Amino acid sequence: MDYVLLKQVHMSFALASITGFMLRWNWRIHGSQLAQLRLTKIAPHVIDTLFLGTGVALTFTINQYPFSTAWLTAKIIGLLVYIVLGMVAMSAKISGPWRVVAFLAALSTFGWIVTVALSKSPWGFLS
Repeated sequence: MDYVLLKQVHMSFALASITGFMLRWNWRIHGSQLAQLRLTKIAPHVIDTLFLGTGVALTFTINQYPFSTAWLTAKIIGLLVYIVLGMVAMSAKISGPWRVVAFLAALSTFGWIVTVALSKSPWGFLS
């Protein structure tokens, strides 16, 4: 697949992933039945798998790899932080205020990952 097309597909999955996360969080916080739909539970896994897959394909396309390229290593670490914060934000076992803090921290982390990708700097918006 062409690099530009692959990058556009990856960015589309990024947008779908973060949009889905925000919708699902909102539905959970407000007790919406939409949060319980089978599609709501399956779609994020499909989208995130394709998102990750296109990211891996991009690393091979540009011949830059995590743990040898600082900005890609930063993205992987950011991704792990984002996943943990997202799990906390969605957890019914965590109290309301902490879920909000985790949600906002997850969004900030996702934004930081985007700035790392755009700037090719491991510091992203922190620089």
